[in-house]
Amino acid sequence: MRLSNLADYAVVTMCQAARHCGGGRVSASELAAETRLPAPTVQKLVSKLTAAGLLRSVRGAGGGLQLARPAAAITLADIVEAVEGPIALTACIEGSECSVDHDCRVRPHWPMVNEALRSALADISLVQLAQEKEVA
Repeated sequence: MRLSNLADYAVVTMCQAARHCGGGRVSASELAAETRLPAPTVQKLVSKLTAAGLLRSVRGAGGGLQLARPAAAITLADIVEAVEGPIALTACIEGSECSVDHDCRVRPHWPMVNEALRSALADISLVQLAQEKEVA
């Protein structure tokens, strides 16, 4: 399994927003500059992350973006789902057509597999992701 570029960039953007936590609000253009991501991409992500209830936009003087809830209450699963939708390894769970659907003995097991994956991602908080670590 590999995250899409957009999901990866969402994690990077949320980590940078978390680093501003307690230090006021930050603009999407500041996040783009700090992460070195294209501004249109960050704008798109901010839209999705706000719609998912992970970021909050405040208007007016001193306005900008801030985390919608504490970083400890936001997980990697939340961020990935905000961009990608529900976490699932296969499309057959979502009702997509499958050539072996009529005789598939694995399909009943996918919900358990998908839940294990989601649970693993939900165990990683934004606080953990936003911590600065030395690069080897």
